Amino acid sequence: MFLDYFALAAMIVVFLILVYAAIYIHDIPYEMAKKRDHPHQDAIHVGGWLSLFTLHAIWPFLWIWATLYKPETGYGFGKNDVERAAAIERLAELEETVRALQERLATLEGQPGKEYQP
Repeated sequence: MFLDYFALAAMIVVFLILVYAAIYIHDIPYEMAKKRDHPHQDAIHVGGWLSLFTLHAIWPFLWIWATLYKPETGYGFGKNDVERAAAIERLAELEETVRALQERLATLEGQPGKEYQP
């Protein structure tokens, strides 16, 4: 009789361990996303819970989605730091050129008798 209750208790404990393990495993992508300050960490968390009900079909994609993002480089498809700095510098030059052209256009439009010719 004692062994029957012991076996039942052991089965319940094993079942609870498996349930908690499944929940823990499905939260791994969310924890990774939270650690990396992922912009879509809430969506990854919801996806992990949905994965429990979709027979774990989307869980590998959540893992990939969470690992692709890195705080310093984003999704990793961007340029390196040197190219990024050059692009920022070029953008600043272009903004200054546009600002100068707008000022020139404003002065030409403000003078009577002169028509703007591109």
